[in-house]
Amino acid sequence: MDKIFLNQLQFYGFHGLMPEEKRLGQRFLVNVVLYTDLRKAGQTDDMLESIHYGEAYEIVKRIVEGESKNLIEAVAEDIADTLLSSFYLLNACTVKVIKPDPPIPGHYESVAVEIYREKTK
Repeated sequence: MDKIFLNQLQFYGFHGLMPEEKRLGQRFLVNVVLYTDLRKAGQTDDMLESIHYGEAYEIVKRIVEGESKNLIEAVAEDIADTLLSSFYLLNACTVKVIKPDPPIPGHYESVAVEIYREKTK
């Protein structure tokens, strides 16, 4: 299956369990892989035969910068569900939501969740 990658999308959102996360917000990074057949798009050079990654970006932005959720698992699930229902050519997607600065003690690069979802037939 062919893939379209949206890498390290950066947003500011208010997701988390801690009160300060909901009040102050924090940075979120999102990686998305869109699985589709790109052969016809490559052969015809026609955008209607592909998935518009600008539109996919706006969907992710609206969710991450939108309604506060407790868990980044819920953010990832919402992104995957919305992408799958928005693009008829999309067969599956991988969504990784990264919190670079969660309010937990210790030394680390980030915490993240990654999910893979397919369209049900």
